[in-house]
Amino acid sequence: MSNPSLLILAGDGIGPEVMAEVKRIITWYGDKRDMPFDISEDLVGGCAYDKHGTPLTDETMAKAQEVDAVLLGAVGGPKYDDLDFSVKPERGLLRLRKEMDLFSNLRPAQCFDALADFSSLKREIVAGLDIMIVRELTSGVYFGEPRGIHMEGNERVGINTQRYTESEIARVARSAFELARRRSNKVCSMEKANVMESGVLWRQVVTEIHEKEYADVQLSHMYADNGAMQLVRNPKQFDVIVTDNLFGDLLSDAAAMLTGSLGMLPSASLGLPMANGRPKALYEPVHGSAPDITGQGKANPIACILSFAMALRYSFDAGAEADRLEAAVEQVLADGARTADLLGPDGGSPISTTQMGDAILAALDASL
Repeated sequence: MSNPSLLILAGDGIGPEVMAEVKRIITWYGDKRDMPFDISEDLVGGCAYDKHGTPLTDETMAKAQEVDAVLLGAVGGPKYDDLDFSVKPERGLLRLRKEMDLFSNLRPAQCFDALADFSSLKREIVAGLDIMIVRELTSGVYFGEPRGIHMEGNERVGINTQRYTESEIARVARSAFELARRRSNKVCSMEKANVMESGVLWRQVVTEIHEKEYADVQLSHMYADNGAMQLVRNPKQFDVIVTDNLFGDLLSDAAAMLTGSLGMLPSASLGLPMANGRPKALYEPVHGSAPDITGQGKANPIACILSFAMALRYSFDAGAEADRLEAAVEQVLADGARTADLLGPDGGSPISTTQMGDAILAALDASL
């Protein structure tokens, strides 16, 4: 059988720096765990615009459709702020999500014990936190029609439409329930059924799918505004949260800060299974392109490395190897290794992006 295939799109800013460490991890798995991958690389975002005049070429899009998984670094930067909306770097990422039909966005919020004091909340509230937000990614208010800015009389009116079909809700609900079965078997569905018809339908469909197919999973419902409050008040009450595109955008960023650093957070965007049984998939760190530290060796590569761990788990059915990589990261942090974003109020001497990669590779070697 051929090796599993990965398309690497390092992108802009610190994307190439953090992806370089991921490529070293991938090489380690090939050399030390007999898990070789067939790697191809291409451009996305601002770098693609600089070379081709578009943030994602048709050829790159075709490659993304063919591989087993895509690993993406980051896109964007102030250099591209004045570009037309249609060719901004972020449009490349949005095209990947839309055309690959990556409807289920998985955003874990895990607080490593060594970093519990970095959260803005008290240690006892966040220590041991391990929740997963499943965000519907390809519909809702970000894609609904009609949309735009129009004149009504003498003033401008901005319009965006919140729209969900029954099937769009059902498939992301199934994704959340399946994920919960691998974890603590508990799902909380969040919407605004008290004021939005789309929220009423969301609650109805999630409930129907639960009753027919996933009665073994514990299901609760919560209004999204209360959910935001509860994430700050008592986040460990949750296991898997499933919600729509807009609320998922907001809630996942709130959950991200519970862990203390955006540089620690991976994500996965999954679609329907391909012919080989693997889902269409794109993995990327949550952090942006960080142009203020680009090229300085200060970037934290852990979020990108943990994104590869998610690929091992969800695309390549290698949960034990994903556990190995996550444990290596946890060990390195417990040993005190810190990039600049992880320095506490007492300061200290940060290690570089490459040195963090060195430390994680050493921990992987020690796990053998």
